[in-house]
Amino acid sequence: MKTSYASEASARPGASRIRSEAEALKIARNLAADFAATASERDSNRCLPFKELDRLSDSGLLAITVPRKFGGLQVSNAVLAEVTAILSEADSSIGQIPQNHFYILEALRTDGNEGQQCTFFMEALAGRRFANALSERGTKTVGHYNTRIRRDEYGYRLNGTKYYSTGVIFADWIAVFALNEKKQLTMSFVPKGAEGISIYDDWDGFGQRTTGSGTTVFDNVFVDPSRVVPHYRGFERPSTIGSVGQIIQAAIDLGIARAAFADVVEFVRHKARPWIDSGVERASQDPLTIVRSGQLAIRLEAATALLEHAGRKVDVAQTVPSQENVVDASLAVAATKVMTTEIAIEAADTLFELAGTSAVKAELNLDRHWRNARTHTLHDPVRWKYHAVGNYHLNGVIPPRNGSL
Repeated sequence: MKTSYASEASARPGASRIRSEAEALKIARNLAADFAATASERDSNRCLPFKELDRLSDSGLLAITVPRKFGGLQVSNAVLAEVTAILSEADSSIGQIPQNHFYILEALRTDGNEGQQCTFFMEALAGRRFANALSERGTKTVGHYNTRIRRDEYGYRLNGTKYYSTGVIFADWIAVFALNEKKQLTMSFVPKGAEGISIYDDWDGFGQRTTGSGTTVFDNVFVDPSRVVPHYRGFERPSTIGSVGQIIQAAIDLGIARAAFADVVEFVRHKARPWIDSGVERASQDPLTIVRSGQLAIRLEAATALLEHAGRKVDVAQTVPSQENVVDASLAVAATKVMTTEIAIEAADTLFELAGTSAVKAELNLDRHWRNARTHTLHDPVRWKYHAVGNYHLNGVIPPRNGSL
């Protein structure tokens, strides 16, 4: 049953200020330990993580990408990705919710004017959450939009319907992507409680069940002119908008893979039985199980290394956004996304292969890893990542500039 959800954001005390990358990683691990304890219950009962998101906001982690000139920490993209992976290993829905938040901050850094940057980076430092209203149904492709922003006497008006609005239910600000009169893509900041916004908690996917990825409707919503960002400009020149967004997506998948592998190890060590022909006392001594576990561990290590490697390339491209650097970053992130997609699905599937029939008991809810992996990895098809990488190396074709590369 669809439930309408629209309200002003609740007041919260100011967020903590994180002073170093090491501190950011430590805070992420501490939060993750708590979030993991109740992740399965939230998934089973579809309990939305409002309290957990408030803790995440208050921790200061949602401001770690704010540029130093605005008082932020401006962490490396490798650290941003690892923080995301840590949170996603604990609860991949909680790991996914801030993905759009960080994408929006990167788009603001790239396309916003100084006034917009000052205003909204300060909001991020205060612990405010941003979520996007981007995807639509019924368009020719996911890159087409029916939502429009039009001028009126006092500013602008937004009209349209968005789906898969991850995190909007938890947000303070909604970044709405809409075409202007020239059919150029804009990003407008509107407070969640603004008149004319209706939010529906109607996400019913079998995975990533608590991301709040429902429907958002905009009915003649007023937008202050100072809050409209020309998002299209970020794709008219080399930029890292896409690679930042994508490296976070890859990190979510890596977190899912780590969670699945951790359950593989736990179940095989303590609950699984050895096969009758193995000649060993415990499942953990089964030579074929050992080999398969080693394969997963090695691929996880490779995916982690790729994530860090790609993050460093994104750092370079942010500092010097030349076409060469941006392409280098995009290709590295694409390779990482391929690897993390494959290892997430493989680890979640192998969990049952090695753990055996007893692992499928509903009360264990171990299938959530596969459901989460299969759902999240549908965001953008890896077959086109292979194409982008291969087409560049074979034909010198520059990867397209969009939010998926």
